[in-house]
Amino acid sequence: MSNDSKIKIGWFSFSCCEDSTVIMTEVMNDHWREWKKIFDFRHARVLKTKNVLDELDIAFVEGAAASEEQEKKIREIREKSKIFVAVGACAVQGLPAGQRNTFTEGQKKEIEFLLARFGALPKVLKLSEVVKVDAEIPGCPIDPNKFLEVVNKLVGEFQK
Repeated sequence: MSNDSKIKIGWFSFSCCEDSTVIMTEVMNDHWREWKKIFDFRHARVLKTKNVLDELDIAFVEGAAASEEQEKKIREIREKSKIFVAVGACAVQGLPAGQRNTFTEGQKKEIEFLLARFGALPKVLKLSEVVKVDAEIPGCPIDPNKFLEVVNKLVGEFQK
């Protein structure tokens, strides 16, 4: 199968512990032979050094949006993706990355200098607060079987 006919995949991480990336790579160990025939990984920093963000069939995005820069990048990924999948608890619920959203006023005051230094948003946002999300894979870490279930469902939709 040529790269032109393969499903174009992107894997992106934002504010999170990247445990979903670990799960994805572990699942890939078991499915690599099958996946290399049907997927063109256009962007996946964990897999390759030369990444591109162009037209994607499926974007898997883990982590929450904690800065304006991240929010902008998430919007760009959404614009370039046919299907946008929120992966993991931070992406789906905004937590635990967004713990600061529940801080007291005193705690918020204590971290103001850090928020300013890193250009943080006033509130950490789950992905659905930034863009339209087509599918979600909850969990911290995600369940590998649920991940495979979503991947297989999406592959089925593209191979119709």
